Amino acid sequence: MTLGEPLVSMVGWSIQALEVLGVVVTLGGFAFATCRWPFELRRRGGHQAYLAYRKHSVRGLILGLEFLVAADIIRTIVVEYSVDSLLMLGVMVLIRSFLVFALHLEIEGRLPWSSRPGRNRDRTSRGG
Repeated sequence: MTLGEPLVSMVGWSIQALEVLGVVVTLGGFAFATCRWPFELRRRGGHQAYLAYRKHSVRGLILGLEFLVAADIIRTIVVEYSVDSLLMLGVMVLIRSFLVFALHLEIEGRLPWSSRPGRNRDRTSRGG
């Protein structure tokens, strides 16, 4: 069973729109961080401004990756459904998940599921 030609065309345009949006969001995140950097530099100083720049640019990168992965998922499931495309999608999702995990850990200083920044030193010092 295949999709009708108009629906295939619409799905193709939707995939391209998601990919373009992913690139625009990624570049926009870097542009936002870069435009904001001089203000942070004046307000906080060198190292804190650098950390703020990294935090803002990485958030844009992560959000852009979300759009790109959504486009890949739709392409794989709707347009190019094959074992090869499914394996390639799996590899891309694993790489993306690792990138997001590593970037989150580096920027936030904590694991994504942890509620507090830092290394949870309070738990060991509460008991006595």
